[in-house]
Amino acid sequence: MRNVKTVKFDVKTIFWAFSFFIAIVLLCTLNPFGYNDLGYREVVETPPGNKYVIFGNGYYLKFPGSKITTYPNLVTIAYTKEQTQATVNQGLVEVRFMDATQAHAEVFVKYELPNSEQQMLALHEDFRNLGHLAATGLAPYTRECLKYSAQLMESEQHYSGGMSKLSNDFRDQLDNGQYVVDNFETSSRDSVTGELTKTYENKIRLDAKANPVRNSNDLGDMGISVRMHNIINVDYEAQVDGKLAKKIEASTRESVSKQNLITAQQEELTAAAEGRKRLVEIEYERKQEQTKALVQAETSVKLAGKDKEKQFIALEAARLEAQKIKALAEAEAYAKQKMMAADGALEKKLATYKEVQQMWATAFQNFQGDLVPKFQTGSSGSGNNAGLDFMQIMSAKAAMDLNLDQKMDNK
Repeated sequence: MRNVKTVKFDVKTIFWAFSFFIAIVLLCTLNPFGYNDLGYREVVETPPGNKYVIFGNGYYLKFPGSKITTYPNLVTIAYTKEQTQATVNQGLVEVRFMDATQAHAEVFVKYELPNSEQQMLALHEDFRNLGHLAATGLAPYTRECLKYSAQLMESEQHYSGGMSKLSNDFRDQLDNGQYVVDNFETSSRDSVTGELTKTYENKIRLDAKANPVRNSNDLGDMGISVRMHNIINVDYEAQVDGKLAKKIEASTRESVSKQNLITAQQEELTAAAEGRKRLVEIEYERKQEQTKALVQAETSVKLAGKDKEKQFIALEAARLEAQKIKALAEAEAYAKQKMMAADGALEKKLATYKEVQQMWATAFQNFQGDLVPKFQTGSSGSGNNAGLDFMQIMSAKAAMDLNLDQKMDNK
């Protein structure tokens, strides 16, 4: 048989084990450790009544049984058509402009909670939790600042370029407090119908230094500041949309009319410039033609002068040539005259005599008749032949014509 050992527990051991178990249970139940997430702060309230704020991220030691209230560093207030992850998400803000027209605005605002423990504890004491702070403090303040800003302008001013002014007035009131606004009434009577019309105008009340008078800024006093704001959209009522459509149409017609006017003026200026340009071109062309005609005329004159000079030179040359020919002829005639005077023009006379003698000799040769008569009835006593007589007569006549002296000097 095996030996069985018996374990004995004394009372002291059992006491300490039970005490440890109770401590573990109390530790898990009371949890003296806390953890703060990034982007949040926690307000710790201890059972003895002490309060402090944990701003840093991570674990921290707390008194068992302490109450923890968590706040985000940034609280987002959203008035949108769709649900977002904002701290407070409500429907669009209904605003009314100075001209009594309505609109619905879509807005985002981020508030930063104070970084001072004292201010944070005061804030916690006033609102107790984040939901109460957002619903009763930040959301109404956001809505009221936007409405006050819209009452400072007419809807036409807003859609005609006043969105920036609305955003600036909204941010100014968020940061520094809401304006004190005075309402003024003015009356005017229509000159045609005689109808009395009343108009109302909202103006910011100013102090002696021309600074806006404001209501107290409770959020600023608590150390809450605005990190960012954004007016996403402003949806006008149907009346304003119709008015805006008419204005856009009128503005479009005016713009088109102005553009047409500018185009017509530009076309007129262009036509005038082109006309002046054409006149300059025509004037330049005319001047070119005149210059060309003048050059041609001057050239013709110069050519005529040159031609005249050539003709004059040719005339002079002809005259000189004529004078030369005349001089040569006169010289030749003079020479011949001198020669003829020297020999009695013997050469010419001999040539002429020879020609005459040849002519009658030819004629006598061709004579077919009888040179001697066949029948003689008488005698003249000359004893010469008739043919010979004829030849002598012709020779004598030629000598006379040539003025030849046929007599022989008998020396």
